[in-house]
Amino acid sequence: MNSSLLQLLVLAGIAIFLILKLRSVLGTREGFEKPPVPVEDVRPRAKRPFEVIEGGPDRDIIDHVEDGSDNARALAAMKHAEPGFSVSEFLTGARGAYEMILMAFERGDIEAIRPFLNDEVEASFAQAINAREREGLKVEANFVGLRELTLSEAEFDATSKTAEITVRFTGELISVVKNKAGEVVDGHPTSVKRQRDSWTFARRMGVQDPNWQLVATGD
Repeated sequence: MNSSLLQLLVLAGIAIFLILKLRSVLGTREGFEKPPVPVEDVRPRAKRPFEVIEGGPDRDIIDHVEDGSDNARALAAMKHAEPGFSVSEFLTGARGAYEMILMAFERGDIEAIRPFLNDEVEASFAQAINAREREGLKVEANFVGLRELTLSEAEFDATSKTAEITVRFTGELISVVKNKAGEVVDGHPTSVKRQRDSWTFARRMGVQDPNWQLVATGD
């Protein structure tokens, strides 16, 4: 065997050894394999910041008036002037004030409600009560309940910071009017009467006194 053939066999043996060694380390590839993922696809992606929506409609306002209306803007201005003001809490107070003022008027007890009336309304109530007394009439009434309460109008004067809110009430009560002899001249002692009123309450926002005054009445 010449030296050239011997060298060729030695090189062939070395090549076979290297192939077998690589197969034992890397394994074999059979069938279809996905192409390698590009480098840019495997790099960690930056997290997207959360999108926080701030502001939006004030449910305390739009639960009672139309969003974007003049009433809504007036109520928003009231809240700006007095951040602690709540429309829902106001209406809860208006519900109680309606029963209290109405029943005091029916009984003729103007003193009990004087702090909650402005001068004009107080004078009107007092005149009606005095007229009944002069005729010898007496009203006996019981408040049954409130069937409906709706905020119908809101106004705000930015200069004086005076707020006015008009509320429509539909109340139910049992009421009878008796003469001096005790005879019923109006109403029925067991019949429920439905009464509709439109009352306007006013108050300066941002002051210590939290009480609203009744400044106007209507049907």
